[in-house]
Amino acid sequence: MFKSIVLPVALIGAFACAHADEGQWQPYQLPQLKSELKRIGIVIPAERLADLSRHPMSAIVSLGGCSAAFVSDAGLIVTNHHCAYGAVQRNSTPEHNYITQGYLAKNRGEELAGGPNTLVYLTDKVENVSARVLRELRPDMTGRARHDAVEARVKALIAECESDKMYRCSVPAFHRGLEYYRIRQIMLRDVRLVYAPSDRIGNFGGDVDNFEWPRHTGDFSFLRAYVGKDGRPADPSPDNVPYRSKDFLTVSAAGIENGDPILLAGYPGRTSRYKLPAEIRFARDADFPLRVAEMQADLAVIASASAGDPAATVRYASVAKSINNGLKKTRGLLDGFARKDIAAIKDVQDAAFRAWFASHQPANVAPTLLADLDAVIGADMALDREEFAWSVAINSDLLKSARTLNRLARERRKPDAERESGFQERDLSFIKARLTRLEQSYAGKVDAARFAAGLRRYAALDAKSHPPGLDALLPTPDAVPELYRQSQLADTASRLAWLSRDAAAVDRSDDAFLRLAVKLSAVGMALEDRRKEVDGNLERVIPQYMQALIAWKTAQGKPVYADANSTLRVTFGTVAPYSPRDGISKGPFTTVEGIVEKSSGKSPFVSPPALLEAIKAKRYGRFRDPVLGTVPVDFLSSADTTGGNSGSAVMNKYGELVGLNFDSTYESVTKDWYFDRDITRAIHLDIRYMLWVMQEVDHADNVLKELTIKYPSNPSK
Repeated sequence: MFKSIVLPVALIGAFACAHADEGQWQPYQLPQLKSELKRIGIVIPAERLADLSRHPMSAIVSLGGCSAAFVSDAGLIVTNHHCAYGAVQRNSTPEHNYITQGYLAKNRGEELAGGPNTLVYLTDKVENVSARVLRELRPDMTGRARHDAVEARVKALIAECESDKMYRCSVPAFHRGLEYYRIRQIMLRDVRLVYAPSDRIGNFGGDVDNFEWPRHTGDFSFLRAYVGKDGRPADPSPDNVPYRSKDFLTVSAAGIENGDPILLAGYPGRTSRYKLPAEIRFARDADFPLRVAEMQADLAVIASASAGDPAATVRYASVAKSINNGLKKTRGLLDGFARKDIAAIKDVQDAAFRAWFASHQPANVAPTLLADLDAVIGADMALDREEFAWSVAINSDLLKSARTLNRLARERRKPDAERESGFQERDLSFIKARLTRLEQSYAGKVDAARFAAGLRRYAALDAKSHPPGLDALLPTPDAVPELYRQSQLADTASRLAWLSRDAAAVDRSDDAFLRLAVKLSAVGMALEDRRKEVDGNLERVIPQYMQALIAWKTAQGKPVYADANSTLRVTFGTVAPYSPRDGISKGPFTTVEGIVEKSSGKSPFVSPPALLEAIKAKRYGRFRDPVLGTVPVDFLSSADTTGGNSGSAVMNKYGELVGLNFDSTYESVTKDWYFDRDITRAIHLDIRYMLWVMQEVDHADNVLKELTIKYPSNPSK
């Protein structure tokens, strides 16, 4: 059950004036927002939304990068198609390509293994552990000493929480290190693919329509979580049984209308709302342009190296999709920065804050804060350039695997509590899963091409960004093919065998990539050590800044909430259109007729014949919207979302499932840095389209039967 937490004094005054739409709120904060929830029409008591053991929050889960929700008491989970894409790809072959064909298990025996990377996390306890993490940290500590002290305390808190192996725990920072919360989650390890429509439905429009509106994408899939017969999490086994979900969401086929309130719950990844002007300019002028160029170049290499090879194309489908998504988002950020000068807006805010700070310096904040702030941010940006160059130079999955194995062997020489996070005993299953997963997303000729091309791009970067000592250790691009010929790590069994070998064995190895990993280790460790020093200084200064900033915002009655950090959050808003520029209004609904209009027969606008036939025959049944006169596909809302919110349950005022979040409009991409309520819109799948596809196109009758669906009492209304 959710533990009661005392709200920090600095935050209390902010809630009364918080606005709908903006804010990714921790569940415990919602009672302070009850007047706002009531104002927009949410009828679920705020106190219930704050309780993780009660509906609807007890049905919300994480997939470790995406969000999802239970929709039956037998562990059935609904999420986005692109969130289950890895499981679909894992089970696909050129002969049985479930990416394009779709997949439906007609019974539980036909459900397919999601793979070791497909996991489900249920948050069941959250507690404020700030005092235990931050105790006795002296202001004169070096950045590295401070970072190590905090990390040691975090590890101890995690170990204490994971004494029962049923749980996976974490201690993320909030408000850039001002607070720490311990999150306890039940981790379900046997997750199977139940149903995914063809990507001609689930990814209709592809990268062309990504972050665009209007959209006509049926971005949904179903998974099922399994446990041992004792009800506890278990490794995949045919003897496992479906997880008995304590709670699940009712699906509402009654739909929603323009102006209706919605709740959205999920696990948003990262936002940067409290970044300073210098950090924004660095991203806009230096970091993001480099990353865009790098992603474009990498995608071109993947496409060229896999051309004419169906197996390689399937293996790299998920990789390319992920890079494309990041590319379009980063481009959208750059376009957004060009459209609205967010740095200039932040300049005004920063100047006002600094003026206020000069006369209202809060307690426990160093008088040198502003100078310290500029110094630590400058050091962070300088190191970031070298870290980017390092990532370009080592762009090989085989090399990354070798580096992981080398590091694991060396960390194992230490007591478990002293090992680097990510290489403790608790992490071994994840390392094994990553190394195993490579067999579904690796082709030697593609990886070699990416590595050689990356080395050439690294050589072309500003030499000042090259990590000291790295250049002399790297192979030449022409030497890359020989490395692959002299390595056995491409073979999964050989790769996994190294998991149990010690550092001495790695040092003796004649495997070319293990030898290269050992050779590069010193440079990598030097970068890591410098990062810890920089992060420790950031962790000393930034929380003081956040404390002062919160006090300043509170004094103005402005909303205060922590940046997203992949923990459970709730946002709310209304179904609403928007105007991206003068004279143009978009949304809030699209309909199935738009699919027919867009379907050209050329990728990515190819639709299954059965879908087009059902639309043209107007077989809409009880999923026909009475206002639109047809089946709605997607809709817009003003909810505050970001990456990680994919698959988040979109609920009506009663807590019933009416949609799935899957994207944002292109104009909204900059909301990660600055929330503009006039144009920020999230894109959601309308649940009526999902149900209609299941019934009329894919005939997923067994899955429909398992859902609890609330139909409108008057179909014509």
